[in-house]
Amino acid sequence: MPDSTGFDVSPWGIGWSGWDPQRQARRESVFSLSNGHIGWRGTLDEGDPCEVPGAYLNGLFEEHPMPYAEDGYAYPEHGETLINAPDGKVIRLLVADEPLDIRQGRLEHHEQHLDFRSGTLRRELRWTSPAGDTVHVESTRLVSLAHRPVAAIDYRVTAVSGPLDLTVLSEIVADEPLPRVHPDDRVMAPLEHPLEPVEQFADTTRATLLLRTRRSGIGVAVAMDHVMEGADCSVDTEASEDVARTTVTTRLAAGDSIRLVKIVAHEWSDALTDAALRDRVQASVATATQLGWDGLAREQREYLDHFWDAADVVLEGDARLQQAVRFALFQVLQSAARTEVRSIPGKGLTGPGYEGHTFWDAEAFLLPVLTYTIPDAAAHALRWRHSTLDLARERAKQLHLAGAAFPWRTVSGRECSGYWPAGTVAFHINADIAVALLRHVRVTGDADFEREVALEILVETARLWVSLGHLGRDGAFHIDGITGPDEYSALVDDNTFTNLAARRNLRGAAEAARRHPDDARRLGVTDDELGAWESIADAMAVPIDEERGVHQQSAGFTDLERWDFESTSQDQYPLQDHFPYFDLYRKQVVKQADLVLALHFFHEEFSDDETARAFAYYEELTVRDSSLSASSQSVVAARVGHLDLAIEYLREAATIDLEDLRDDIDDGLHVAALAGVWTAVVSGLGGMRDGCRGVEFAPRLEAPLTRLAFGIRVGGCVLRVDVGMDATTYTLVDGRTLRIRHFGDDVDLEPGSPVRLATPPRSDSGPRPRQPEGRSPQEVRATWGD
Repeated sequence: MPDSTGFDVSPWGIGWSGWDPQRQARRESVFSLSNGHIGWRGTLDEGDPCEVPGAYLNGLFEEHPMPYAEDGYAYPEHGETLINAPDGKVIRLLVADEPLDIRQGRLEHHEQHLDFRSGTLRRELRWTSPAGDTVHVESTRLVSLAHRPVAAIDYRVTAVSGPLDLTVLSEIVADEPLPRVHPDDRVMAPLEHPLEPVEQFADTTRATLLLRTRRSGIGVAVAMDHVMEGADCSVDTEASEDVARTTVTTRLAAGDSIRLVKIVAHEWSDALTDAALRDRVQASVATATQLGWDGLAREQREYLDHFWDAADVVLEGDARLQQAVRFALFQVLQSAARTEVRSIPGKGLTGPGYEGHTFWDAEAFLLPVLTYTIPDAAAHALRWRHSTLDLARERAKQLHLAGAAFPWRTVSGRECSGYWPAGTVAFHINADIAVALLRHVRVTGDADFEREVALEILVETARLWVSLGHLGRDGAFHIDGITGPDEYSALVDDNTFTNLAARRNLRGAAEAARRHPDDARRLGVTDDELGAWESIADAMAVPIDEERGVHQQSAGFTDLERWDFESTSQDQYPLQDHFPYFDLYRKQVVKQADLVLALHFFHEEFSDDETARAFAYYEELTVRDSSLSASSQSVVAARVGHLDLAIEYLREAATIDLEDLRDDIDDGLHVAALAGVWTAVVSGLGGMRDGCRGVEFAPRLEAPLTRLAFGIRVGGCVLRVDVGMDATTYTLVDGRTLRIRHFGDDVDLEPGSPVRLATPPRSDSGPRPRQPEGRSPQEVRATWGD
């Protein structure tokens, strides 16, 4: 059943029927497959027509210069941009010498469908060539979650009319053009042809291409093999510097079919020899070929069954929202499942957006979901941060600071942000990483991870805060001249979110060091240093406007002039595209949740009354020109009792990509925003609070939603939470006894013994908060949606 976007509405997948050349890149992004190591956009098998021909390997980048109009000390000298890996998903078809091109001849049927349970993208078409020959094509592709280097395609062609001469060209295509990611030709020049050929191999059904990036020196190898079934055919394989091709020719009578299973393996390294890379991908192809398509598909389903058994979210009462939540979870899983000590880019591996960089939102938005659903993936992402710690130490030293300063945006771990007011001084990323580490240890109970990975980062980031701030004459610890999460404010003093995150960082570092004294001493931590961290945390400045009775986003923020929302037309949003930053920086206007993000992340620091007052105040200022805002606003709206508003924000968060609300997903999905969908459901409507007191719940529903069920992994257990209109059932599926809190009361859960608890009556939540003119969630969807 299609909706207004053209996508069908089904609970366990998303599809598109027919063909519309408009918004082709959007469908390529939505139908992307990935496992965190490999990314294949949802392009057509034949590779043409295509808007963004994306095949990516996580961490495969090329360096380029970063020119500045005026240079300055500590400006990054080199940028890093994700490039196209050799593309092994291309399978071209010639029907009696006519290439299959859906723009030519007659397309009688066409559909694509992404299946969240099988982890596959299925395509089916019936096409008649300009010469009148008709074929039926079915293809199914997967990027393996069980085998990190492997992707595969099951490609079948049936002759509807006949007899027909068919030629199938299965290819690996290297050096495909990258979309223009920067307006400066000096940046783009190294990215136009970043890969130089090294070696090529071809043998019957197999081929391998080895290449190396010209500037960053990264070696990359992609290999393929094929298994054919059905009609008799001839097979030949050849390889040149940029293309490897297996050619299959056959003659089919009407009703006869040919099946080709293509196995592709991918790897890169900046340390392995060419021979080692070649051996790795060829061994991976051989292993996967032995399994065959059925084996790979079976393992894919088993992996996803295990994931969904714990992580599935059920929402009854809104079919579109149900689909959107599962789509979001599936894409979050794909972005991180097999990163294995590599970053999670802001677009995952769904497109070239953000140049493949990772940002603070990986730790702030993605890792809470991963920690509670696939904790191994969260651990790998945090181990990647640990692997870049020496680079962070070097950056801190360059900035004349102690400890470690992690980059604002990066691929490899080096700073790539050329706009220092929003990049270098957005120091909260260091506490975001620290808070993610503390959450992971608390939720998993993994003491070895804390000792081996978390402790060292916590220590070095704590040292950063000590050197970054100062004790004022008022006795408070102040952190001046920094930038918080809101991108319409910069170079502020005492950003509340940053200061509270730093407080959590300092206290967590002290607690971890006391739990592992020998390891802390090895890192040079002294008792005096521990005491200083705790004293600074206690003295951390948290600015409050006493007259208005609300916390300030940063010191003096509520005294600034308010933005003139009434005189701002809807076509002037996003504001950053129509107004200079200097004007935005000196007004009360909020691009994305900042103080509200603090209410969400550090809820223990605010009373219920403080939360409600602050939420109402900042609702009037927040325009949501960022995809990261709606989910946190949904959480806090639910927490203060405005469930109708929470559901509206949830719908906005859930449809940002599927309805392309910001007209910007052609170059990839907003993976952190998709992670926020889970958070809006679980922490908002589900009322789950992530804090030092353990797992707490205060779930409530409102029409049209009638039921919410979700699962989390905590302390080695799987907990399922089933929320109805009047009561919630908690079921500990496995593990040991677990203590939770339900609306403030302690509850001990035993495995296999569901506990049903009533939902207490709602208190009066007061008048619904107002948004800026034209910026309510419903108005934004009406303005930006299709």
